[in-house]
Amino acid sequence: MFLSFLNRKEMLKFLDLAIYMVDIDGEPTEVEKKVLRKMVSELEPIKDEFTFRFADTVDNTLKFFEEANQVVKNIVYLNLVIITMEDDLYNTKELLFLEDVKKRFNISDEKKRELIALVYAHRDLREKGIRIIKN
Repeated sequence: MFLSFLNRKEMLKFLDLAIYMVDIDGEPTEVEKKVLRKMVSELEPIKDEFTFRFADTVDNTLKFFEEANQVVKNIVYLNLVIITMEDDLYNTKELLFLEDVKKRFNISDEKKRELIALVYAHRDLREKGIRIIKN
């Protein structure tokens, strides 16, 4: 969501974090793989060059985003939250990683709540759409 606002390098760096997030608790689930493919498809400028392998360490990638503007940090954090919430299975490692990202990106508790509410609102709208289409 909103990944098209990122520049080319930010897109590639985000995908490093996304891959880390789906791998953090072991083998990625089918739902996590689907979410990752959907995110890659949103990144039109780089989707053909992305190889689903880490380009850098997680720490270096986080340091890169620490220097980015707050809008970029919010977009990255939002999409990492989407990955963790898509399969409804919360893993302690995922939550601890998100908390570390939140701190490193200087995201307030209020902004975190707003971003999570956005994810829920998007999911609710999608579910409502599915119900309307099927009935």
